[in-house]
Amino acid sequence: MNSNGFFSIESPLYKLMVKLLDIIKLNFLWLLCSIPVVTMGAATTAAFYTGFRIEKDKDAYIAAPFIREFKANLKKGSIIGVIQILIVYVIYIDFQLSAAAGEKRLVYMAAGIVAVFLAFLHFIYVYALLARYENTIINTFRNSFSICIKFFPKTIGLLLLVLLECAIFLWNYTTMFVGFLIGPACIVLTICRFVMPMFKKIEAEAVTDKSI
Repeated sequence: MNSNGFFSIESPLYKLMVKLLDIIKLNFLWLLCSIPVVTMGAATTAAFYTGFRIEKDKDAYIAAPFIREFKANLKKGSIIGVIQILIVYVIYIDFQLSAAAGEKRLVYMAAGIVAVFLAFLHFIYVYALLARYENTIINTFRNSFSICIKFFPKTIGLLLLVLLECAIFLWNYTTMFVGFLIGPACIVLTICRFVMPMFKKIEAEAVTDKSI
């Protein structure tokens, strides 16, 4: 076979198919490990850990690192996941109450919007941080908030990009099926690509501060 052929291992098509297969594998593992619901946080942490490996090494293994990280962060990841589920539920109840609050409807809606924004600031980087660094749960939340503030314009850009991906996957039944196959993994990899330069910059600044 011609090594420069259309289906050779160096061809763009082959590389695209390998990348797509990795995304499907990662997505399947995330879905499988998220079935108990309470373990969704641990599964998301493992997905970010594997996503970082994919971004760093295009030939990275998927299953073994995912399972290893899932087990390693089962407790912390699950606790964070349960906290996130509870916060989402409280925000949902707030918006439900706003629909029947009469004169206080705007107050409930404003409180819900503020809660959504604060939850976003604390959760957008929390699983990526847990996957990359050893820290307490409280400090992981604090660091996620601090990074959001430090890189606020980039964080807003990331939010818009993630919302765009969600809108595309929810466009119709066909895109929903595609989203089921690759959606969560695509969002994880998008966040990984955004946060890697941020983490490297923060790590470089920490090294510089210690050397002074």
